[in-house]
Amino acid sequence: MTEPPAGLRRGGDVEEEARTMRPQPLIAVGDVAASSRWYQQLLGCASGHGGTEYEQIVDGDGTLVLQLHAWDAHDHPHMGDPDLRPYGNGVLLWFQVEGFEAAVARARALPATILDGPRVNPNANHRELWLRDPDGYVVVLASFSGDV
Repeated sequence: MTEPPAGLRRGGDVEEEARTMRPQPLIAVGDVAASSRWYQQLLGCASGHGGTEYEQIVDGDGTLVLQLHAWDAHDHPHMGDPDLRPYGNGVLLWFQVEGFEAAVARARALPATILDGPRVNPNANHRELWLRDPDGYVVVLASFSGDV
């Protein structure tokens, strides 16, 4: 068993706190409602908030998977510049999904550009499908490791 990183100790409050950390990615989009429908269909998820300025995409357990935010809503000066493209240059929205074949079928039914796959990634020992969402972000659907 490896030792926890400096500042963490097993059984302590700091470790308890670290286990509750969850990523909550947020992307800026041109049409929140349309992007919500797209991601709900792609990921087999649901709306957790609804709205035209902000949305939460949640899985079947209600866990937040992705946040969507209108570029021009709520005066967030550090969200980025909607005129600079491509959006998310260097960032991938990577989702490990159960039922990879069903996810691929949902992706193919959407208006999306398939960039690569489905293919086996031998380094990760799983399958991947790379596509572009309606705003131009790169999205990757990946099966669980060992699913090849």
